[in-house]
Amino acid sequence: MTTPVIDISNLRTAYGATVVHDQLNLQVGQGELIALVGGSGSGKTTLLRQMLGLDTPAAGTVKVFGTDLQQADNAQLQQLRQRWGMLFQHGALFSALNTFDNVAQPMRELRTLPEDLIRDAVLLKLHMVGLTPADALKMPSDLSGGMVKRVALARALALEPELLFLDEPTAGLDPSLSDSFVELIATLREAMQLTVVMVTHDLDTLLALATRIAVLADKHLIAYGSAQEVIAVPHPFIEQFFLGERGRRALQALEQQQG
Repeated sequence: MTTPVIDISNLRTAYGATVVHDQLNLQVGQGELIALVGGSGSGKTTLLRQMLGLDTPAAGTVKVFGTDLQQADNAQLQQLRQRWGMLFQHGALFSALNTFDNVAQPMRELRTLPEDLIRDAVLLKLHMVGLTPADALKMPSDLSGGMVKRVALARALALEPELLFLDEPTAGLDPSLSDSFVELIATLREAMQLTVVMVTHDLDTLLALATRIAVLADKHLIAYGSAQEVIAVPHPFIEQFFLGERGRRALQALEQQQG
């Protein structure tokens, strides 16, 4: 059996007396797109931060590409970080840098690439996300919400990662922009053979993209599988999230597309 891209075992997360995760186990295989969902306070973003090595669990292990993040030294962590990209919820672009320099920043941090190669790579990444060379000169304040997401995605893909983390990728986008961004993620995932972990509360996004859905509640992973497998699990959060009016509409639309 191939080593999972992400392997979380017996994870316990606690802040003082507050326990967020307890005995949580999760594996993500190569090429999967996993959607993390859960109610407020269920620890979705905390779990994402632990996969990125930004938070240390109280107990248990978080392995990415077979490396235990808690045991890795700085050099190992630096190597790992070149193998993943992160799209933050609001883009997190550097406001003082133009589009080109925002996307170039991870490449320049390596200090090994000549500037002419960086230039070609940045323009290629912008083209991949549907932006033009003219857009490269724009400042973040001049970009629409949809363009900010695309620039942030280009930056997340700057180092040709194998693993991509997405935090609420369609938050703040109107339905048509959201649909086109979902389509872009699906296209890039296939073209670059990416493994993706996505935190989202948007039903349409997760049903359109996810190969498996991971549901966090009561400090545990309460369900992990396809949409059909997840909604078969009896739990108040699942019933409210997936089987409310909006959830039923989204599931019906998915069934019609597949049918």
